[in-house]
Amino acid sequence: MARTIKNFDKLVTTENRRLVLEIAEAGFDAINTQEVILNFVKLENNILFIKDEKFDLNNFKKIKVVGFGKASCDAAIALEKVLGHKINEGAVIGLKKVTCEYTETFSGTHPRPSDVNIEAGKKIYNIVNESNEDDLIIVLVSGGGSALLCYPESECRQGRELYDIFLKCGQTITEINTIRKHLSLLKGGGLVKLAYPSTVIGLIFSDIPGDRYQDVASGPTYKDETTIHQAETIIHEHKLGNFDLLETPKDNKYFEKVHNFVLVSNKTAVYAMEQKSKELGLDAKIISTELYEEVDQALDMIFKEKKDNTVILAAGEPKLEVTKKGGSGGRNLFMGLRTISKNLIDADSVFIPLASDGMDNSDSAGAIIDNNTIQNIEKLNINLDDYMDRFDAYPIFEKSGDMIITGATGANVSDLMILLTKKNNE
Repeated sequence: MARTIKNFDKLVTTENRRLVLEIAEAGFDAINTQEVILNFVKLENNILFIKDEKFDLNNFKKIKVVGFGKASCDAAIALEKVLGHKINEGAVIGLKKVTCEYTETFSGTHPRPSDVNIEAGKKIYNIVNESNEDDLIIVLVSGGGSALLCYPESECRQGRELYDIFLKCGQTITEINTIRKHLSLLKGGGLVKLAYPSTVIGLIFSDIPGDRYQDVASGPTYKDETTIHQAETIIHEHKLGNFDLLETPKDNKYFEKVHNFVLVSNKTAVYAMEQKSKELGLDAKIISTELYEEVDQALDMIFKEKKDNTVILAAGEPKLEVTKKGGSGGRNLFMGLRTISKNLIDADSVFIPLASDGMDNSDSAGAIIDNNTIQNIEKLNINLDDYMDRFDAYPIFEKSGDMIITGATGANVSDLMILLTKKNNE
């Protein structure tokens, strides 16, 4: 398998860098969307096997595929390898249009939805709405789907407003998704209600830290536990403005023929990185797969565990309140800068914060930070505090040559953080 990190060789200037980048590669390999589908979804004698369950395709007149999120297009490619012409109709929206024979694909916008998202949302709505009890609908659900799945137009407009406001508030994904569920005809179990009484299979690629799988893409295939009152409370507490809300379906009958399978999450990546660390002769410690704390607090949690010959692993979405416009780069690049400004790096340590989708609000997945990085930045003779104050981390790592470039990975399981400490670094 080709390396996910495209500039791997360029970044390997020390043995410690090589080790930590190998560990990062193991994490990316474990969440490769197409490989995950092919590993967990099998077809034998017209019986569809998904994990430990099986579905007799002879019981269905039509098989339909819909999907949304950063992994949906890659998942659709792989699913066609399994089901082929058995797919009667399909539509998925991701970040990049791909070629499928039986499934129409759309290239949408994220994190702010646009007209293309509405077009795809309408197509998905119609496919699901025109189904009956003899149909099987396979739903490819992945991170980013909350923005990419957008229907009707009123949801798209309100979704843009909500994202812009929440970016400034720095609140958790659970809170924003609670509101999103109550703006939509499809989220919060709405898709399942629309599909009723069809059989629905949800294939979930989770980007949510922890086991809150009902929050992935705002839960179109899960019964929503939240209420319109809770959404109103969040809006009121954070002074978010006015939104037209609706209640999500609560009747259990809509969910009786729904089968959700979580195929991948950030734990998948973290466990693979833990195993790779051990293969490389290093100790490994996972401190959290639910890291929601403020960036500074998250860094303190990671670095206080630092120990020789040890890899500290974490995953999640550290909170970052962006108070000024005009900066570039995302949470991971900013975390990298903050690591330097807090003087957390020593001669034996290398730290990597990564966006698992390969796009940390930019074309960079993250950065590699060690003493070499610090020296590279010092040569630039710039005011680091000024860049941090403007949330403008991208140009610093671009100029220093320490950005990690993967391109869009077709996967999305939250952010990943790796701290390697090993003496005798070259």
